[in-house]
Amino acid sequence: METNASGYQLIENAGGAPVKAWTRGVPVDARAFEQLRRTASLPIVHGWVAAMPDVHVGIGATVGSVVPTRGAVIPAAVGVDIGCGMSAVCTTLTANDLPESLKGLRKAIEMRVPVGRGSFRKAPDAQLETWARLGPRYQKLLAARPSLASKDPATQLGTLGTGNHFIEVCLDEADRVWFMLHSGSRGLGNRFGSVFIELARDDLRAHDARLPDEDLAYFKEGSPHFDEYLEAVTLAQEYAAQNRRHMMLAVIDAAQSTRVLRPFEATVRVVDCHHNYVAREHHFGAEVLVTRKGAVRAAKGQLGIIPGSMGARSYIVRGKGNAQSFESCSHGAGRAFSRTAARAQFTLAEHEAATKGIECRKDAGVLDETPAAYKPIEAVMAAQTDLVDVLHTLRQVVCVKG
Repeated sequence: METNASGYQLIENAGGAPVKAWTRGVPVDARAFEQLRRTASLPIVHGWVAAMPDVHVGIGATVGSVVPTRGAVIPAAVGVDIGCGMSAVCTTLTANDLPESLKGLRKAIEMRVPVGRGSFRKAPDAQLETWARLGPRYQKLLAARPSLASKDPATQLGTLGTGNHFIEVCLDEADRVWFMLHSGSRGLGNRFGSVFIELARDDLRAHDARLPDEDLAYFKEGSPHFDEYLEAVTLAQEYAAQNRRHMMLAVIDAAQSTRVLRPFEATVRVVDCHHNYVAREHHFGAEVLVTRKGAVRAAKGQLGIIPGSMGARSYIVRGKGNAQSFESCSHGAGRAFSRTAARAQFTLAEHEAATKGIECRKDAGVLDETPAAYKPIEAVMAAQTDLVDVLHTLRQVVCVKG
């Protein structure tokens, strides 16, 4: 593969659409390219599949891929963490305003925001107000398909979740304090995604259709489940955005409640973006459904967030509107090791060294999230200079993990 003037490598795909990959200088597992080719071979693909520099193997579709489709949607390409994304705010605080020990700030955040599999015992009033707006649409979906029910979604609004979800306090290049977080639609989105992925597989088997991977099963527009799925995924995406909003408000409140910080504002700059979602967009003369699985919309002038890992830099970016990438960029560094492999490969001592100077967990429970489990974020950013401009470079000083 050769990198052309537009920054991507063209991967030919006999019998199917090609893949355009922004992966120069970034290690990519050969299995990820095989998976990308399988996705691009689907007859519903519009033009080509775009691969971002953080690309790695996923379930069905590849994480770090942008899949434009005509009159069809692939539930497994959206995945089960529907609407997962990032939110960041810049504050009027600076590094000089932070105390020498940041443990109290981390604990204050953890007291306000349930992490891991936790939820609120009773949904706070603000979350109940949000759920009063979203709940009727949820009940309508349940009336048609009871299997979509998840455990009390109102109590999970404003909660972090598990895995690679996090809350961070960061400093930018001017030593301004930012709050940044990463989370999605929690149990509601997981349930929606799981049910519709299985329904797509069932439809595939019922019609005795042949696909290179049954996880690439899709709903065609006009089919029984197409509209139902889009309604569900749209709700889950809105729920995810509201989940991040409530968490950010809680983080700001936690920081303001600490007696060691001066009064501050957190409305200087606010950025929010999905990176697991589907949206109707217009590309190359056609209205298509664009699924970004581990990718961020980077339309011209649009702000986005590309986080590193624990101990690595993160970036606030502005999209260049690159048409060849379907106006997209990476959603992070991308995994270099699976969770199982990372736990076997790295030691706690290595993790402690990699996160030196950062107030965060340094126990075995987060070893699969250690910085070395991810690709070098500097290489990932260098591979997508024609997709985004960097506005701010952030380094974390506090990291709360799910």
